[in-house]
Amino acid sequence: MSGLIGKKIGMTSLFDENGNNIPCTVIEAGPCIVTQVRTEEVDGYSALQLGFDDKSDKNATKADLGHFKKAGTSVKRQVIEFQGFEEEHALGDAVTVDIFSEGEFVDVQGTSKGKGFQGVVKRHNFRGSTKTHGQQSVLRAPGSVGAASYPARVFKGMRMAGQMGNTKVKVQNLRVLKVVPEKNILVIKGCVPGSKNSYVTILK
Repeated sequence: MSGLIGKKIGMTSLFDENGNNIPCTVIEAGPCIVTQVRTEEVDGYSALQLGFDDKSDKNATKADLGHFKKAGTSVKRQVIEFQGFEEEHALGDAVTVDIFSEGEFVDVQGTSKGKGFQGVVKRHNFRGSTKTHGQQSVLRAPGSVGAASYPARVFKGMRMAGQMGNTKVKVQNLRVLKVVPEKNILVIKGCVPGSKNSYVTILK
């Protein structure tokens, strides 16, 4: 699917024509530079590689410097491939937020906030044990995790305590409320994964 790379700025709210207060997320979407054009003849598939957000040359490898120099642009922090662009784009072209329109629906993908090592109550919404009759010592314990002599192991996928968050998350069917081309701003209804200033991918 075609799309853009963006940066989550934060959340705010807007009022619609009926006076309803709508929570929304503000995203700085693009402009993204075409850093490579994939073709059926050479690569076996058609796609555009887009780069977003400049970074210093001293933090890039020689391979990266050569790759972005060929596209005639500065070194980018984020590089992602997209398929399904309706218009033809050449190396070095800029893809802007104009590809989106108000009222259409998009999917937004990002890395969720990391919450560290968490127990089963917070991580999997376990109920916990009873709060009376001297059971406070195991209030937030997970309980039994397996059988005894058979199968003598814990099955894969058992819900336990562990690392929570910091995973790739996609939220689908979010409506575009406003497009501000002069500031490269996209206002989307609802929340998207990630913290402020984190990178997200917006898919049409």
